[in-house]
Amino acid sequence: MFDRDIYRACYGVGLETVYLRQGETDLAIRLPAGLWQPELAAALNARIGELRAQLQAYIERDPAFAASHTPHSPSDDAPDIAHAMARAAAVAGVGPMAAVAGAFAQAAGEFLAVCGTEVIVENGGDIYLATTKDRIVGIFAGPASPYTGTLGLKILAAQQPLGICTSSGTVGPSFSYGKADAAVILATDALLADAAATALGNLVQTPVDVGAAVKFAATLPGVTGALAICEKDLAAWGAIELIDLNS
Repeated sequence: MFDRDIYRACYGVGLETVYLRQGETDLAIRLPAGLWQPELAAALNARIGELRAQLQAYIERDPAFAASHTPHSPSDDAPDIAHAMARAAAVAGVGPMAAVAGAFAQAAGEFLAVCGTEVIVENGGDIYLATTKDRIVGIFAGPASPYTGTLGLKILAAQQPLGICTSSGTVGPSFSYGKADAAVILATDALLADAAATALGNLVQTPVDVGAAVKFAATLPGVTGALAICEKDLAAWGAIELIDLNS
C-alpha cells in the first residue's frame, strides 16, 4: 500500500500539521503552532479552489494539455498555472501534467510563506520546503524496499526554499514509463522537481539504469540533486546528503 506516513514522519519536526483536500489535491501542511487559523484556512482553500477551476477550465478547452506525455505549449490565454507547468515540463521533456502536483504544492507554499518563515507543503510525495532549519526527508521506495524507513535526505536550511519531488513506477498512482521504485529530484521549485522526477523515473527500466538516469537529470537546468532507486541499486548526484534514519 502507498503509505505517505513514511516520509511525512520526518520532515516536519517542530511544526504543526494540518490538511487541506480538494479533489486530487491532497495537501499536508506544516506550519508553526498557532498560525493555522480559520481565516487562513479559508483563504488558502479559496486560492486552491480558484487555481483548480482555472486549470480544469483550460483543460476542457485544450484536452491535449492533460493528455500529452511530451512538452505541450498552452495557448496565450491559458492561466498562469498552466504556463508554469508547461515551462517546467519542457525543461524535463515530459507532458505538462507531470508538474501538476508540484504546482499545487508550490502555490500553497508561496501563499503561506507570507505568513511566516517556516512552511512545508507536501502533495502526494511532492514537497515545497521553505524553513530556516535543516530538515530530514524520508525516502519511500515501496514496502519491500530495503531503503524505505531507513534512508533519508538531509536538506540544509541554506538550500531552501526548495522543491523535493518523487516519482515511481512501482509505488502509488502516478503514471511512469519506467520501473524505478523511487526517483527523487531536488530543484529550484516544486514544479520543475515534479516534472524532472517523472523524466528521471521514465529512464529506469532495470537496476542497471539508475546511474545513466541520474546523469541525465544532472543536465537539466534548475535541478540541484537527483536520486534513483531500483530494487537494491541506488545512484545519486548533486546536493544529496544521505542519512541513516535508524541512527
